[in-house]
Amino acid sequence: MRFLNPRVFWLRAKIKNDPYYRFQSLEEVAIAAELNIQIEVNWATVDDWLRLPGISIHQARTLTELTAAGVQFFGLEDLAAALNVPLKRVEPLAPILSFSFRDPESALTPQQFNPNTATAEELATIPFLDSQLAQQIVENRQTYGKYSHLADLQQRLGFHQQLTAQLMHYLRF
Repeated sequence: MRFLNPRVFWLRAKIKNDPYYRFQSLEEVAIAAELNIQIEVNWATVDDWLRLPGISIHQARTLTELTAAGVQFFGLEDLAAALNVPLKRVEPLAPILSFSFRDPESALTPQQFNPNTATAEELATIPFLDSQLAQQIVENRQTYGKYSHLADLQQRLGFHQQLTAQLMHYLRF
């Protein structure tokens, strides 16, 4: 590990303690790699993609739409092709990108729902979520607007951390 000057020490602490921290530079990406922070490319949300420097909202949405449609990325070359950018542009992000195969047809892969568009009936099919909680999610969304991410949903509905941890595998924003 390199010598930690006060600025780097501060950045490490900020990156480590903020799971939504948006990296401003490749130096911060390197710090995240040292902290073993990974973004699973085939499961990444728009928020995950926007953490990376140089990724626009349009690109983030494109990538999440592709993975939601079943497209899988097996390496940096696939990612560069999907973004229509040279490979050299995504190579510096490699230390924090993880490419894991997932089988959407597997019984082990949970069906995911977007709580901003799903009906109460769809949400009620999620384990740990009964019809009453599913209806609360829909009513809160209709009253106060879309959820920006899992933490927003948790805070607005006052879900216990254990329920939120279980739901994170079934919700995709």
